[in-house]
Formats: sequence, C-alpha cells, structure tokens
Amino acid sequence: MKLVVIGGGNMGITYAKGIHQAGLLTERISILETGDVFTQLVKTEPDFDIYNNAEDCIKNADILLIAVKPFHAKDVFESIKNHTSKHQVVISVMAGVKISTIENGIGLEKIVRSMPNLPAMIGKGMTAFTASKNLSIEEEKIVVQILESTGEVIQVKTEDDIDKSTGLSGSGTAYILYFMEGLINAAKEFGFSEEEAKKIVSQTFDGAVELYRRNDLSTSEWIEKVCSKGGTTIEAINSFESNNVKDSIKKGAFAAYKRALELGNS
Repeated sequence: MKLVVIGGGNMGITYAKGIHQAGLLTERISILETGDVFTQLVKTEPDFDIYNNAEDCIKNADILLIAVKPFHAKDVFESIKNHTSKHQVVISVMAGVKISTIENGIGLEKIVRSMPNLPAMIGKGMTAFTASKNLSIEEEKIVVQILESTGEVIQVKTEDDIDKSTGLSGSGTAYILYFMEGLINAAKEFGFSEEEAKKIVSQTFDGAVELYRRNDLSTSEWIEKVCSKGGTTIEAINSFESNNVKDSIKKGAFAAYKRALELGNS
C-alpha cells in the first residue's frame, strides 16, 4: 500500500509521522511539496521520500492524502490530475472543499472528506469524516486506520456534518485556548508568574476534561457539584451568565460553520 501526502505543511507532516509511527504501511510514505519548504523537508524528514514533481510520485500511489490550504486546491488538482489512476483513494483534510469539487478537479471517484484539528499534531486530534459510496469496506477500514493515527475519529453521514464539525472540533481548539488565555491573564493580574499561570490553568483544564470523561454526569451536573450557594464559583458562573458567555460560544461555533459553508461554495 503506497501513500502520497500532498502538502508538506503542519497537517501533512502530522499525518505522515502519525501513519509512519503507527506502522500502518510497509512502503515508505512519499510527500509531494512544490513550495519553498521542499528543500527543508529533504533535510529534516529522512523517514519520507520528498518530491516536488507530481509526475514522479502520484502514479504509483494507492492513497492520496491532500493536506493543503483550500485556496491551493485548484492548483493541486491541476498538477496531479494527469497522473492519477481510477483505483486511487483520495483523503482530503481541506476545510470546506466538497467531495464533488475534488471529483471534478481530479477525475477520481473514491473520495474521503475529513476535518481534523490541531491536537492531531500530538496524537490527540478529533477527526470527523464522510466518504463517497465508491469505497469498498476494506478501503474504508484503511482510511479509518490512517485517520486514527492522529487521535479519535467519528464517521458522519453528510458533508454538512463535516462543516458543522468544523465549527466544533475543527476550530474548537482555538476556543478552548481563548478561554485559557483569559484565565492565564487573570492569574498574571493576581500576581502569578507566566509559568505558574500556565501550570495552574492547563492542569485545571486537563483535570476537568478527565473528570468529565470518567463519569456519566453531564457538564451541568458537575458545575452544580462545584458551585455551592454563596460560594466563590457561583459568583464566577453568575458573571459568565450575565455576560452571555455560553451563548457567545455557541454563536462563535455557528459563525465558523457558516464560514465553512462559504468556503465550500467559493
């Protein structure tokens, strides 16, 4: 099974390394990168075969994993379409780019559209995907294994669900970090050092997530357990509620979803 990763940026390298470390493939992974980082990749990524010409690597691939920015999609399609074969499976991690756009762009029918997020870089990602009907059961299994090399995976029914997951997990890492930044700033105003603030806030988030995962209680039930009448926590929660923080988070997720739809129609 031969895999070519198209795009040598953060996400492309993340998948290449995840798949390599998982030992999923017997053949060496190839990376196609036509940009300025090509020379750097040749020096820094000895585990992979690095190419800057599609003709040299695409035709021998079984799976093409496209990991470029959406606005580079048309250029990528143009560069590879004359070197593809009908048996090839395409996995796209491009935000907003529809399956039909990929099909029309490169003339292949076995397309998987996925939406990973940044923690995939450390094996803690959350990826949603949907596949065209032309993939075999065995091909879908291989796709899941590839996507699982960077974290958790969920298969969704429609491409609209992919756009929705963009507003949740795809962009969600930034939402969490945004909230953390607010607490870190508060900690520093309290007089804690940068290092102390980072430790306090990151461990608080880590502990809260692990507590939630290990039990069947809802988020509301856990909040109720932490909040005692007349206590400190309820004061903070009341402040958040009066400033519509929860509603603002929801509006942000919907704004990201709307933008994903716009990207898909551009």
